[in-house]
Amino acid sequence: MISGTGPALNWTDTVTFWRGLWSEPVNHSGGPWTEVVASQCASITPIDPVIITPHDVAEAVLRAPNWKTPGLDGLHHYWLKGFVVCHTMLARQFQEALNQKSLPSLFTTGITHLVPKDQDTIDKIP
Repeated sequence: MISGTGPALNWTDTVTFWRGLWSEPVNHSGGPWTEVVASQCASITPIDPVIITPHDVAEAVLRAPNWKTPGLDGLHHYWLKGFVVCHTMLARQFQEALNQKSLPSLFTTGITHLVPKDQDTIDKIP
């Protein structure tokens, strides 16, 4: 569909839809399939431990786009590229997450931005 040619966006319905998706806690139900997957994975050889260094963080940050929407920390990659003193702390935090075999909720939390495609939509935003 070409922007602006479809039915008008109902702002309330859109917000309700996305809020329903992202605001509800996830309830994963275990079932017999989990045992099947576990048995299939039993023969997989574990990989060697991964060590994340400040150099690894620096390389990843340098490849990242400068001004894409930041995460919950609010920092754009542009700033992380210049704050090299943060690379050691970030490497340590990533390493701790790997060693604990669980991720802090901050690592899996995101932000959804509704981007209006035309002026008519923008005019309807409260």
